Amino acid sequence: MEFSELVGIIQEEPLFDTGLLLAGDANPREIHRQLSRWKQAGKIHQLRRGLYCLAPPFQKVNPHPFLVANRLIPASYVSLQSALAFYGMIPEHVPVTTSVTTSRPAHWETLLGIFDFRHIQVDFFYGYRLVDLGEKQQGFIASPEKALLDLVYLEPGGDTPDYLTELRLTNLDRLDWQLIGQLAEQVGKPKLLRALA
Repeated sequence: MEFSELVGIIQEEPLFDTGLLLAGDANPREIHRQLSRWKQAGKIHQLRRGLYCLAPPFQKVNPHPFLVANRLIPASYVSLQSALAFYGMIPEHVPVTTSVTTSRPAHWETLLGIFDFRHIQVDFFYGYRLVDLGEKQQGFIASPEKALLDLVYLEPGGDTPDYLTELRLTNLDRLDWQLIGQLAEQVGKPKLLRALA
């Protein structure tokens, strides 16, 4: 396969999997060899095993960090400070994209950014939705209410008044406080109920 063929196959996809290139009668050994060559030549970037993106100037669409996070660990959604910043609820820039997953915790530092994955119990894996990120990209992101509860639950001391004040939450009128109460009661963890109070 020539590199121009790869660019033609990928077109405007921000990320691609090895599996996309292995469809049909492709020679797996040759595909892997070519990927390795293109990576060494700086034409593609490897994000993790089997997940790549075209390097500039070949890249037509800049991958959104939330899409990258979703693809690094498919059973995950963006939450905590990353989601709160996305919704304009905290004033700080958040340099690390943080997600929650039912898989093991993980940390990736890539050319596209830094990505943290925090473990959450299967019972708490809800409260997210598919959101339009622009440039025909979509990602799974916690609702503002669930992002706040995830943060309180996962951060040590997240239920203390000092920690909650430090967040400097803004646009609180966007939150559905009744929904937060329902979600906190559904989980039934004393830490969440203390924070809600």
